[in-house]
Amino acid sequence: MERKVRVRFAPSPTGGLHLGGVRTVLFNYLFAKHFGGDFILRIEDTDQTRFVEGAEEYIFECLKWCGLTPDESPLHGGPYAPYRQSERKEIYRQYAEQLVKDGHAYYAFDTSEELDAKRKEIPNFQYNHQHRLTLRNSVSLSETETAKLLEENMPHVIRIKMPDNEEVKFTDMIRGEVNFHSSQTDDKVLLKADGMPTYHLAVVVDDYLMKITHAFRGEEWLPSAPVHVLLWKYLFGLENMPQWAHLPLILKPDGNGKLSKRDGDRLGFPVFAMNWTDPRTNDFAQGFRERGFLPEAFVNMLAVLGWNDGTEQEIFTMEELVQKFSMDRVHKGGAKFDYEKAKWFNHEWIKRLPVSSLQLPVKRSFEEQGIAIDNEEMFAKVLELVKDRCTLLPDFVPQSSFFFKLPETIDIASIKPKWDEKKNQFFMELIRAYELTTLWQHDELEKELKEMAAAHQIKPGELMAPFRIMLVGGKFGPGVFDIAQIIGREETITRIKHTMQLLHL
Repeated sequence: MERKVRVRFAPSPTGGLHLGGVRTVLFNYLFAKHFGGDFILRIEDTDQTRFVEGAEEYIFECLKWCGLTPDESPLHGGPYAPYRQSERKEIYRQYAEQLVKDGHAYYAFDTSEELDAKRKEIPNFQYNHQHRLTLRNSVSLSETETAKLLEENMPHVIRIKMPDNEEVKFTDMIRGEVNFHSSQTDDKVLLKADGMPTYHLAVVVDDYLMKITHAFRGEEWLPSAPVHVLLWKYLFGLENMPQWAHLPLILKPDGNGKLSKRDGDRLGFPVFAMNWTDPRTNDFAQGFRERGFLPEAFVNMLAVLGWNDGTEQEIFTMEELVQKFSMDRVHKGGAKFDYEKAKWFNHEWIKRLPVSSLQLPVKRSFEEQGIAIDNEEMFAKVLELVKDRCTLLPDFVPQSSFFFKLPETIDIASIKPKWDEKKNQFFMELIRAYELTTLWQHDELEKELKEMAAAHQIKPGELMAPFRIMLVGGKFGPGVFDIAQIIGREETITRIKHTMQLLHL
């Protein structure tokens, strides 16, 4: 019987969530849901020196915004709790001790000062088969000496004993067969002096105990693969090892190296999912959410960074992604990040989504600018009218704030050169006509203006630009009669009068 698909994302709570991390979550999630499996979120907080207050909550908030809800996690619970490694500390020692007992690991008593001295003495020093006999550990010491040091509670770590002449290989779902030589990897620490496991031991033990079937992670973890393969072999048998996929990197826009926060700062775009302020340094990074991206667009953009479904399709709903996703369509090479393309995705999603999905986030943008929205029905009409013109959510404010308040400035300079008494007379009569119009509707307002223009022997085109500027303050915005209809009779007339006063100053 085939095992149920179980995948996991295992972040360290050390800072903001980079878009590469979110893409790893996304690929895990899509793969699990495609096969009707479970997506687990496990917090790898074994390195307490790097723990950052608030980072775990931030990770959950990011995933909630993206719609990538875990089936099991420290927040959601599950049958394999606890899901924080710091709460599983007691589990790992028994496995580390078992490795020592079986001859696959050893106790190392070296102090940091002794190791620093070795590094100075030997260029490119590595704690490995070449040097372990010259150091203070249970391989170089006698059983009696080792037992004595342990009895005295001498601080120590447990290191894997890497074989010095063994080929280590596994099949990667993206890269095919990957081979390593064991002598090229050092004897990694598995259990630290404080009893906490390192990532190497914890990830293998937890994946086994949580019945993980597939493990997807960034390609930067490939050099650690031989350690993990051997740990699986020694502890649980390779037949129980999850299938692995090492995902390609997200690259800088020029393709030259991995995309970093520094690149975003330099080039003016976010690289984190949401705003993040490092509590230790107060270093601030803006997120895609706060820049004005929709979660649908953000997820869509990430999905096609290094994957496609084999067609020309670029816009995918979450349902389509779940249905079409497969690891064999993930590219081996890194994917260049293109911020202009990211904005294109957002523009497309703004156009496609119903206004009801946009109202709440756009309303926040208005409130941030001190504009209160108290008529939801009118607000919905306005958003429908202008959404095709908006790329990011904050764009709605300049594109439509004039619906809710008198424009702060009027572009008089664009009206004045062609303004004359004939036009002045026209707009005075238009005010009177609009005051008497019984039906305040787009078509009626347009018909009224055009009939009056004919009577005054003025081309309608010569009147539209000044009329637009009177209502919105400049040469932008949707159809001018749509604007007039929505802001209403009284406001339309007030704005025409206001601009005419400015023209006569």
